[in-house]
Amino acid sequence: MNMNSHPTLRTGTHVAFDTPTMERLSYIGATNLVRASDCLIIGPSRRDAVEHARAREEWWNIGEEWDRLYSSDVRWEPPVVVWVSASLHERVNLWRTCSWLRHLGIPHSDVFLVDFEPVPLSSAASREVLTRPFSCSESVSDHSDEFLLERIGNACPWPRERHDRVIGLWDSYVDETPLPFVESCIRGVEGFPELASLWALLSCFFPRKPAHGSLRLSRFDELVFALLSTEWKTPLALVAHESETQMNLWHLLSCTGDLFLPRRLEDWAGHDSSAAVERAPGPKPPHAGYPMLSEVYRLTERGVQIRGKGLHQLTDAPRLPMAGTEAYAASSPWVLLEDGRLTRL
Repeated sequence: MNMNSHPTLRTGTHVAFDTPTMERLSYIGATNLVRASDCLIIGPSRRDAVEHARAREEWWNIGEEWDRLYSSDVRWEPPVVVWVSASLHERVNLWRTCSWLRHLGIPHSDVFLVDFEPVPLSSAASREVLTRPFSCSESVSDHSDEFLLERIGNACPWPRERHDRVIGLWDSYVDETPLPFVESCIRGVEGFPELASLWALLSCFFPRKPAHGSLRLSRFDELVFALLSTEWKTPLALVAHESETQMNLWHLLSCTGDLFLPRRLEDWAGHDSSAAVERAPGPKPPHAGYPMLSEVYRLTERGVQIRGKGLHQLTDAPRLPMAGTEAYAASSPWVLLEDGRLTRL
């Protein structure tokens, strides 16, 4: 079987959510390719395309364009074939893509969803993967060329009801009020088993409100503070420190991208005049391509207190955009309860 067996698909538009998949699809014959590979697990997301692109560019502050979903020079030739793996990254990008295609007026009957289960692993790899609580590293490119070509032959639109649900998920994901989305994740939505795991991941970035006692840092920030000390450390040193805490942090970074760690440390160091984290120049010069080594960080006395006793108020920590809302923001005071739900403080 080859791409020429399916001329309609060959002349259609193929959406991929990572660079390796783009390269594989190009290799087997796809010509009109769109990369939509932004990591929407962390940072702001917006319903309006222009506002979304602006917010994401401002958030990452990088010049390279990794996401072309909203690009004006894309030729949306039907059918649009969306290739998606089990990765949580890609599931969220799938929701966004389907929403955008509807905005463009492309009927759901012209949108072919090619949905992949994870590739079976060797026993050794399986043991390692079983320790990961989240699925963020899967890729369509994990599969063989033969299997990709076979799936092209069987590609078809999802039923209208499921297509509508995927668009509804994006609408609730980018809403300023996260409660409907969280409830969908906890309750479950037919056809979207990734929701429980996705909320388990996203909830790690919201401050926590125990039944008794002070507000606590988010799970992510708690892990970072546990690895920091009053001695100077690079971000790389934090993730290189072999411990259960380091492994738990790495599980989260495998979903956010490792560059989120220096970004979050920068936010802490620049938060206010009595910051909990202090910053100094690292062993590598800034802007030289070594973000994990260009700065060193340590806890201040206030940081040690926060680590041990918790937060006096939400604004003791720097704000963190999450989908349509923010964590640690006075204007959106969402906190995580012990039962895994969000509530306003």
